[in-house]
Amino acid sequence: MAWDEWEQLKADAVGRHSTQMELNQAPADQGGSGSGSSGSAGILKHTSRPWARAAGTANDLKSSTAQAKTDLNSGHAGVAAGSEGLSSLSALKTVLTSWEKRLAAVRDECDALEPKLLRVAKDMGEVDVKVGAKGDAVQLPDPRRER
Repeated sequence: MAWDEWEQLKADAVGRHSTQMELNQAPADQGGSGSGSSGSAGILKHTSRPWARAAGTANDLKSSTAQAKTDLNSGHAGVAAGSEGLSSLSALKTVLTSWEKRLAAVRDECDALEPKLLRVAKDMGEVDVKVGAKGDAVQLPDPRRER
């Protein structure tokens, strides 16, 4: 590609994007005003509901894995009582131990995760309020007065 051709491509690109755009506004040719007056488009909204819901799910999973572990132990207790001397009993006990560890790990992870998810919901809500207050405090010049 020749240098002149490259310069022409750059000039064409600049010509197509002559409207200045800021991060807080849509380009002027798309009807954006930059002030957020065009409805709720472009406004970041946060709700704590998904985080609290995830925390509830973690709590439910913690409870259900604890119950599954209890049920697993109950089921194995009945089998072990009537199958003494069978070679498969040792394999069954190995499987039981493996599942007990897995269920305990899931239960412990959910137990640790639940308060963290609740904390995220709370923290993000507080950050939203603080950032909003800082944004509201910024004084912007009125573009209508500059004419």
